[in-house]
Amino acid sequence: MNERIIELTDITPKDFWGARDLNLQALKSYYPKLKIVARGSTLKAFGEEEILDEFETKFRRLMLHFTRYNNIDENVILRVLEGDAQSNQEQMHDRDKILVHGVGGKLIKPLTPNQQKLVELVNKNDMVFAVGPAGTGKTYTGVAMAVKALKEKQVKRIILTRPAVEAGENLGFLPGDMKEKLDPYMQPLYDALRDMIPAEKLEDYILKGIIQIAPLAFMRGRTLDNAFVILDEAQNTTHNQMKMFLTRMGKNAKFMITGDPGQVDLPRRTISGLKEALLVLKDVNGVGIIYLDDKDVVRHKLVKKIIDAYKRIENQD
Repeated sequence: MNERIIELTDITPKDFWGARDLNLQALKSYYPKLKIVARGSTLKAFGEEEILDEFETKFRRLMLHFTRYNNIDENVILRVLEGDAQSNQEQMHDRDKILVHGVGGKLIKPLTPNQQKLVELVNKNDMVFAVGPAGTGKTYTGVAMAVKALKEKQVKRIILTRPAVEAGENLGFLPGDMKEKLDPYMQPLYDALRDMIPAEKLEDYILKGIIQIAPLAFMRGRTLDNAFVILDEAQNTTHNQMKMFLTRMGKNAKFMITGDPGQVDLPRRTISGLKEALLVLKDVNGVGIIYLDDKDVVRHKLVKKIIDAYKRIENQD
Protein backbone atom coordinates (compact mmCIF):
# COMPACT_ATOMS: atom_id res chain seq x y z
CA MET A 1 0.00 0.00 0.00
CA ASN A 2 1.30 3.46 -0.93
CA GLU A 3 1.88 6.03 1.79
CA ARG A 4 1.86 9.85 1.73
CA ILE A 5 3.09 11.98 4.67
CA ILE A 6 2.15 15.68 4.92
CA GLU A 7 3.23 18.10 7.67
CA LEU A 8 0.99 20.95 8.86
CA THR A 9 3.57 23.71 8.47
CA ASP A 10 2.91 26.87 10.52
CA ILE A 11 -0.56 25.56 11.43
CA THR A 12 -1.86 24.72 14.91
CA PRO A 13 -3.28 21.17 14.54
CA LYS A 14 -6.21 21.53 16.96
CA ASP A 15 -7.43 24.63 15.08
CA PHE A 16 -7.05 22.93 11.73
CA TRP A 17 -8.72 19.63 12.65
CA GLY A 18 -11.53 21.43 14.48
CA ALA A 19 -13.56 20.62 17.58
CA ARG A 20 -13.80 16.85 18.09
CA ASP A 21 -11.75 16.46 14.87
CA LEU A 22 -14.82 17.31 12.77
CA ASN A 23 -12.71 18.67 9.90
CA LEU A 24 -10.64 15.50 9.86
CA GLN A 25 -13.80 13.39 9.80
CA ALA A 26 -15.12 15.42 6.84
CA LEU A 27 -11.86 14.77 5.03
CA LYS A 28 -12.06 11.04 5.70
CA SER A 29 -15.67 10.80 4.51
CA TYR A 30 -14.76 12.54 1.24
CA TYR A 31 -11.95 10.03 0.58
CA PRO A 32 -13.40 6.68 1.77
CA LYS A 33 -10.85 4.70 -0.28
CA LEU A 34 -7.96 6.17 1.67
CA LYS A 35 -6.87 5.38 5.18
CA ILE A 36 -6.15 8.78 6.78
CA VAL A 37 -4.38 9.07 10.14
CA ALA A 38 -3.51 12.32 11.92
CA ARG A 39 -1.02 12.55 14.78
CA GLY A 40 -0.32 16.08 15.96
CA SER A 41 0.98 18.07 13.00
CA THR A 42 1.61 14.98 10.85
CA LEU A 43 -0.97 13.50 8.50
CA LYS A 44 -0.48 10.09 6.87
CA ALA A 45 -2.63 8.80 4.03
CA PHE A 46 -2.54 5.24 2.63
CA GLY A 47 -4.05 4.04 -0.63
CA GLU A 48 -3.71 3.98 -4.41
CA GLU A 49 -1.09 6.31 -5.90
CA GLU A 50 -3.52 8.15 -8.20
CA ILE A 51 -5.98 8.94 -5.39
CA LEU A 52 -3.11 9.96 -3.10
CA ASP A 53 -1.87 12.45 -5.73
CA GLU A 54 -5.29 14.09 -5.94
CA PHE A 55 -5.68 14.05 -2.16
CA GLU A 56 -2.30 15.71 -1.53
CA THR A 57 -2.96 18.45 -4.10
CA LYS A 58 -6.33 19.34 -2.57
CA PHE A 59 -5.13 18.96 1.00
CA ARG A 60 -2.36 21.49 0.31
CA ARG A 61 -5.03 23.88 -1.01
CA LEU A 62 -6.85 23.44 2.30
CA MET A 63 -3.65 24.31 4.21
CA LEU A 64 -3.17 27.38 2.01
CA HIS A 65 -6.75 28.45 2.71
CA PHE A 66 -6.26 28.07 6.46
CA THR A 67 -2.93 29.93 6.41
CA ARG A 68 -4.52 32.85 4.57
CA TYR A 69 -7.88 33.00 6.31
CA ASN A 70 -7.32 31.53 9.81
CA ASN A 71 -10.57 29.69 9.34
CA ILE A 72 -11.80 26.34 8.07
CA ASP A 73 -14.98 24.29 8.44
CA GLU A 74 -16.87 21.50 6.67
CA ASN A 75 -18.31 23.90 4.06
CA VAL A 76 -14.86 25.23 3.21
CA ILE A 77 -13.49 21.69 2.98
CA LEU A 78 -16.26 20.67 0.60
CA ARG A 79 -15.79 23.78 -1.55
CA VAL A 80 -12.01 23.31 -1.81
CA LEU A 81 -12.18 19.56 -2.42
CA GLU A 82 -14.85 19.87 -5.12
CA GLY A 83 -13.43 22.99 -6.79
CA ASP A 84 -10.52 23.16 -9.21
CA ALA A 85 -7.35 25.20 -8.77
CA GLN A 86 -8.61 28.00 -11.02
CA SER A 87 -11.91 28.51 -9.16
CA ASN A 88 -10.09 28.55 -5.82
CA GLN A 89 -7.62 31.10 -7.19
CA GLU A 90 -10.46 33.29 -8.48
CA GLN A 91 -12.06 33.33 -5.02
CA MET A 92 -8.76 34.52 -3.58
CA HIS A 93 -8.45 37.29 -6.19
CA ASP A 94 -11.95 38.50 -5.33
CA ARG A 95 -10.65 39.22 -1.84
CA ASP A 96 -7.46 41.02 -2.86
CA LYS A 97 -8.23 44.07 -0.70
CA ILE A 98 -8.33 41.90 2.42
CA LEU A 99 -4.90 42.02 4.03
CA VAL A 100 -5.39 39.31 6.65
CA HIS A 101 -8.14 37.05 7.88
CA GLY A 102 -7.71 37.55 11.60
CA VAL A 103 -8.68 35.47 14.60
CA GLY A 104 -12.14 33.97 14.13
CA GLY A 105 -12.11 34.91 10.44
CA LYS A 106 -12.16 38.67 11.13
CA LEU A 107 -11.62 40.57 7.87
CA ILE A 108 -8.76 43.05 8.17
CA LYS A 109 -8.47 45.46 5.25
CA PRO A 110 -7.96 49.17 4.53
CA LEU A 111 -11.00 51.14 5.68
CA THR A 112 -10.28 54.52 4.09
CA PRO A 113 -8.83 55.71 0.74
CA ASN A 114 -5.63 56.85 2.50
CA GLN A 115 -5.22 53.48 4.19
CA GLN A 116 -5.54 51.87 0.75
CA LYS A 117 -2.89 54.30 -0.56
CA LEU A 118 -0.68 53.27 2.35
CA VAL A 119 -1.02 49.62 1.32
CA GLU A 120 -0.14 50.50 -2.29
CA LEU A 121 2.88 52.55 -1.16
CA VAL A 122 4.22 49.67 0.93
CA ASN A 123 3.81 47.32 -2.04
CA LYS A 124 5.80 49.69 -4.28
CA ASN A 125 8.51 50.89 -1.87
CA ASP A 126 10.91 49.22 0.54
CA MET A 127 10.63 52.10 3.01
CA VAL A 128 7.42 53.98 3.84
CA PHE A 129 6.63 56.75 6.31
CA ALA A 130 2.99 56.85 7.49
CA VAL A 131 2.25 60.05 9.36
CA GLY A 132 -0.98 61.10 11.02
CA PRO A 133 -2.96 61.58 14.25
CA ALA A 134 -4.10 58.89 16.66
CA GLY A 135 -6.72 56.45 15.43
CA THR A 136 -5.95 56.67 11.70
CA GLY A 137 -4.92 53.00 11.48
CA LYS A 138 -1.23 53.61 10.70
CA THR A 139 0.16 50.94 13.00
CA TYR A 140 -2.74 48.50 12.62
CA THR A 141 -2.55 48.57 8.82
CA GLY A 142 1.22 48.18 8.99
CA VAL A 143 1.03 45.17 11.32
CA ALA A 144 -1.59 43.60 9.03
CA MET A 145 0.72 44.02 6.04
CA ALA A 146 3.60 42.52 8.02
CA VAL A 147 1.50 39.48 9.01
CA LYS A 148 0.39 39.08 5.38
CA ALA A 149 4.01 39.20 4.18
CA LEU A 150 5.00 36.57 6.78
CA LYS A 151 2.11 34.27 5.87
CA GLU A 152 2.93 34.54 2.17
CA LYS A 153 6.62 33.85 2.95
CA GLN A 154 7.76 37.18 1.47
CA VAL A 155 9.73 37.68 4.71
CA LYS A 156 11.00 35.34 7.42
CA ARG A 157 10.25 37.51 10.43
CA ILE A 158 8.42 40.55 11.74
CA ILE A 159 10.19 43.09 13.92
CA LEU A 160 8.13 45.71 15.75
CA THR A 161 9.85 48.44 17.72
CA ARG A 162 9.20 51.70 19.56
CA PRO A 163 11.48 54.25 21.18
CA ALA A 164 11.16 53.71 24.94
CA VAL A 165 10.43 57.33 25.84
CA GLU A 166 8.75 57.86 29.19
CA ALA A 167 5.45 59.60 28.45
CA GLY A 168 4.62 60.94 31.90
CA GLU A 169 6.08 57.91 33.73
CA ASN A 170 9.63 56.97 34.56
CA LEU A 171 10.25 53.35 33.57
CA GLY A 172 12.92 53.01 36.24
CA PHE A 173 10.30 53.31 38.98
CA LEU A 174 7.94 50.71 37.50
CA PRO A 175 8.07 47.27 39.16
CA GLY A 176 9.58 44.17 37.52
CA ASP A 177 12.44 43.33 35.15
CA MET A 178 13.07 45.17 31.88
CA LYS A 179 10.59 43.04 29.89
CA GLU A 180 7.84 43.58 32.46
CA LYS A 181 8.56 47.33 32.44
CA LEU A 182 8.47 47.58 28.65
CA ASP A 183 5.58 45.21 27.84
CA PRO A 184 2.85 47.73 28.78
CA TYR A 185 4.52 50.30 26.53
CA MET A 186 4.55 47.78 23.66
CA GLN A 187 0.93 46.75 24.34
CA PRO A 188 -0.63 48.36 21.22
CA LEU A 189 1.64 46.18 19.06
CA TYR A 190 0.63 43.04 20.97
CA ASP A 191 -3.04 44.04 20.68
CA ALA A 192 -2.81 44.32 16.89
CA LEU A 193 -1.06 40.97 16.58
CA ARG A 194 -3.63 39.23 18.80
CA ASP A 195 -6.34 40.35 16.38
CA MET A 196 -4.52 38.70 13.51
CA ILE A 197 -2.77 35.57 14.81
CA PRO A 198 -4.26 32.90 17.12
CA ALA A 199 -2.81 33.13 20.64
CA GLU A 200 -0.97 29.80 20.61
CA LYS A 201 0.61 30.48 17.21
CA LEU A 202 1.58 34.03 18.24
CA GLU A 203 3.26 32.74 21.40
CA ASP A 204 5.14 30.18 19.30
CA TYR A 205 6.27 32.86 16.82
CA ILE A 206 7.53 35.07 19.66
CA LEU A 207 9.38 32.19 21.36
CA LYS A 208 11.09 31.28 18.08
CA GLY A 209 11.98 34.89 17.30
CA ILE A 210 9.86 34.90 14.14
CA ILE A 211 8.02 37.87 15.65
CA GLN A 212 10.13 40.22 17.75
CA ILE A 213 8.82 43.17 19.76
CA ALA A 214 11.54 45.28 21.33
CA PRO A 215 12.48 48.87 22.22
CA LEU A 216 14.41 50.77 19.59
CA ALA A 217 17.66 50.67 21.60
CA PHE A 218 17.76 46.89 21.00
CA MET A 219 18.13 47.48 17.23
CA ARG A 220 21.61 48.99 17.54
CA GLY A 221 24.31 46.96 15.77
CA ARG A 222 21.84 44.66 13.98
CA THR A 223 21.35 44.14 10.25
CA LEU A 224 17.68 43.37 9.59
CA ASP A 225 17.46 40.96 6.62
CA ASN A 226 14.36 39.15 5.29
CA ALA A 227 12.14 41.09 7.66
CA PHE A 228 9.13 43.38 7.75
CA VAL A 229 10.16 46.02 10.28
CA ILE A 230 7.83 48.64 11.80
CA LEU A 231 9.07 51.58 13.86
CA ASP A 232 6.03 52.84 15.75
CA GLU A 233 5.72 56.19 17.61
CA ALA A 234 8.64 57.45 15.51
CA GLN A 235 7.96 61.08 16.50
CA ASN A 236 9.74 60.20 19.76
CA THR A 237 13.03 59.30 18.10
CA THR A 238 16.02 61.61 18.18
CA HIS A 239 18.21 62.37 15.16
CA ASN A 240 20.71 59.65 16.17
CA GLN A 241 18.03 57.04 16.89
CA MET A 242 16.27 57.57 13.56
CA LYS A 243 19.51 57.47 11.59
CA MET A 244 20.56 54.32 13.47
CA PHE A 245 17.24 52.64 12.73
CA LEU A 246 17.06 53.53 9.04
CA THR A 247 20.58 52.20 8.45
CA ARG A 248 19.69 48.77 9.94
CA MET A 249 17.96 47.87 6.65
CA GLY A 250 19.24 44.61 5.19
CA LYS A 251 18.48 42.51 2.12
CA ASN A 252 14.83 41.72 1.30
CA ALA A 253 13.56 44.04 4.02
CA LYS A 254 10.50 46.27 4.24
CA PHE A 255 10.70 49.21 6.63
CA MET A 256 7.61 51.11 7.78
CA ILE A 257 7.86 54.14 10.03
CA THR A 258 4.71 55.46 11.70
CA GLY A 259 4.19 58.48 13.91
CA ASP A 260 2.18 61.52 14.92
CA PRO A 261 4.24 64.74 14.90
CA GLY A 262 1.56 66.29 17.12
CA GLN A 263 2.35 63.94 20.04
CA VAL A 264 6.08 64.37 20.65
CA ASP A 265 7.20 63.32 24.16
CA LEU A 266 10.87 64.29 23.73
CA PRO A 267 12.54 66.85 26.01
CA ARG A 268 12.22 70.47 24.90
CA ARG A 269 14.63 71.65 22.21
CA THR A 270 15.17 68.05 21.04
CA ILE A 271 14.42 67.73 17.33
CA SER A 272 12.11 64.84 16.44
CA GLY A 273 13.89 62.29 14.25
CA LEU A 274 10.64 61.71 12.38
CA LYS A 275 10.17 65.36 11.42
CA GLU A 276 13.79 65.58 10.30
CA ALA A 277 13.65 62.33 8.28
CA LEU A 278 10.53 63.48 6.42
CA LEU A 279 12.47 66.52 5.20
CA VAL A 280 15.74 64.72 4.47
CA LEU A 281 14.21 61.75 2.62
CA LYS A 282 11.26 63.36 0.80
CA ASP A 283 12.96 63.14 -2.62
CA VAL A 284 14.75 59.81 -2.19
CA ASN A 285 13.66 57.21 -4.75
CA GLY A 286 12.27 54.07 -3.06
CA VAL A 287 11.01 55.96 0.00
CA GLY A 288 7.24 56.51 0.16
CA ILE A 289 5.56 59.09 2.39
CA ILE A 290 1.83 59.34 3.16
CA TYR A 291 0.02 61.78 5.42
CA LEU A 292 -3.20 60.55 7.01
CA ASP A 293 -5.65 62.98 8.60
CA ASP A 294 -8.78 63.11 10.72
CA LYS A 295 -10.85 61.73 7.81
CA ASP A 296 -8.98 58.45 8.33
CA VAL A 297 -9.85 58.07 12.02
CA VAL A 298 -11.41 54.63 12.43
CA ARG A 299 -11.78 54.53 16.21
CA HIS A 300 -14.84 55.75 18.11
CA LYS A 301 -16.52 58.73 16.40
CA LEU A 302 -15.57 60.89 19.41
CA VAL A 303 -11.87 60.52 18.57
CA LYS A 304 -12.27 62.61 15.42
CA LYS A 305 -14.13 65.29 17.40
CA ILE A 306 -11.40 65.28 20.07
CA ILE A 307 -8.67 65.72 17.42
CA ASP A 308 -10.63 68.59 15.85
CA ALA A 309 -11.14 70.28 19.24
CA TYR A 310 -7.44 70.16 20.10
CA LYS A 311 -6.54 71.36 16.61
CA ARG A 312 -8.69 74.46 17.11
CA ILE A 313 -6.94 75.26 20.41
CA GLU A 314 -3.46 74.71 18.91
CA ASN A 315 -4.28 77.00 15.98
CA GLN A 316 -5.20 79.79 18.42
CA ASP A 317 -1.79 79.69 20.12
